[in-house]
Amino acid sequence: MNNERYAALPAPDMKGERSWPGRRLLEAPVWCSVDLRDGNQALTDPMTVEGKLEFFKLLVKLGFKEIEVGFPSASGIEFDFVRELLIRKLVPSDVRIQVLSQCREHLIRRTFEAIEGADNVIFHIYNNTSDIQRHIVYGFSDEESLDMGANAAALVKELAQEKGIQNITLEYSPESFTESDPEFVRETYSRVIEVWKPSKDNPMILDFPTTIENLMPNEFADRMELIARDIARYEGITLSIHPHNDRGTGVAAAELAMLAGAKRIEGTLFGNGERAGNVDLINIACNLLARGIDPKLDLSEILEIRRKYESLTGMKVPERYPYAGDLVFTAFSGGHQDAINKVLAYREKEPSKIWDIPYLPIDPADIGRIYESFVRINSLSGRGGVAYVMEVYHGFKLPRDMRGEFSQIIQTISENEGEVDQERIMTEFKKNYLDMKEPYHFKSINTVDEPTAVADNFLTVATLTYTDHGETRTVTAKGNGPIDAAKTAISHDLKRSLRILDYSEHALTSGSNAQAAAYIHLFDCDSGKTAYGVGVSSSTTRASIRAIFSALNRMEVEQ
Repeated sequence: MNNERYAALPAPDMKGERSWPGRRLLEAPVWCSVDLRDGNQALTDPMTVEGKLEFFKLLVKLGFKEIEVGFPSASGIEFDFVRELLIRKLVPSDVRIQVLSQCREHLIRRTFEAIEGADNVIFHIYNNTSDIQRHIVYGFSDEESLDMGANAAALVKELAQEKGIQNITLEYSPESFTESDPEFVRETYSRVIEVWKPSKDNPMILDFPTTIENLMPNEFADRMELIARDIARYEGITLSIHPHNDRGTGVAAAELAMLAGAKRIEGTLFGNGERAGNVDLINIACNLLARGIDPKLDLSEILEIRRKYESLTGMKVPERYPYAGDLVFTAFSGGHQDAINKVLAYREKEPSKIWDIPYLPIDPADIGRIYESFVRINSLSGRGGVAYVMEVYHGFKLPRDMRGEFSQIIQTISENEGEVDQERIMTEFKKNYLDMKEPYHFKSINTVDEPTAVADNFLTVATLTYTDHGETRTVTAKGNGPIDAAKTAISHDLKRSLRILDYSEHALTSGSNAQAAAYIHLFDCDSGKTAYGVGVSSSTTRASIRAIFSALNRMEVEQ
């Protein structure tokens, strides 16, 4: 590759120290969706009027208060859509629609025909200010270009008064701003300001697009700070930005520009737009949420938003896409899985007002995601992930030492077959533990307490029935409880020295038909083998005896 064919754009003269690096974001910007124009024109099959109406309703539901509804002079569908919104009175009183037009008289007049009867409109005009486009593409002189925005602003002002539109806000954008000479841009927007004469009652928006994203985010922020300083002397001007994502840094550029003074952002849902797309407003909003800032948008059902977006546009949100992708709240790494599992369990006991779960920048529940998707099991997953799936999906709280034993079974499967879903994990758990009933098959146990010479002390007498390779056997033994008595009976009958290393149990369900799960870590002193067994029953005693037989049978299988 020949890097000498490219060059960075000149850095602006900051005329002193820049202020934006020391600032912090404290509030959400004014959001303006341009999905119905920038997003729609970038689709292989642009939306119909009906599709745009559905998308408009979605944007309103999400809480957008400024929505660019189209370029009415560009096509019949664009014009008809704006008329449909106004004739059917579909624009809520607290929402401002925005219409787009080049700085050309006949296009501006046609746009006013589209907004007839409207109240509270943003009229967005633009012209290209880059040297190469002005001189080569359009053939304009510098003076012609400088006057273009001002002349368009004057016409908008005249027609608004003529047609009696009271609440109209002018928006001006110097297209290809980042490729333009900063002083030329300053002179251009200054002439527009002079014509419009913005005030509190006559507002104006100055919007600066990265028509092609060719600045680093910090360079864009520098330019925004210079402009913010320049327009600070005016009342009624909102500094707006319109980032694109050609370098993949649209979100970063937008966030730094906000630090530099931008109060308004134009963008789209999930970054739809020409080339690499416009900036993704949902991404920025969720980033603000993660910093404790109210984003002023309702993103509580992000998967439903994604579903509607994909249905209406035909676009697909990638699996790894921030906040909305299928895999963004998923942990494959064993270490990550273990950390998530442990801290979630800790927070159940020690709640915190502040979200601080490892590897999860926000609580997925806040945007309608669920915990079930957190952990995915592959060959790199560790014991923590398998344990988490067993507890969250199936209610089994595996003892710490057992996690490694069972996760090794799952890891072996994953190495041969790929990712293992939670249903398969449960299938293997049943196969290797709950259904491990041969060659020793537990049938029944009866226990009675027998007093000893020590006051208030009892031994348990257990009568155990089981099959040994199909042969029914009934044995009796004493112990310090049902589990110890059953273990002793089995040891004597099979002539094996068995010892219980660990025992635990917990409720699987609640209510009158509650089930209990029991875990036994069994040690065969003769062979040196150990194995975990698991049993489930409405009786904790039966669950525990089943766990002993499960472990015993697992030892036999491993021979």
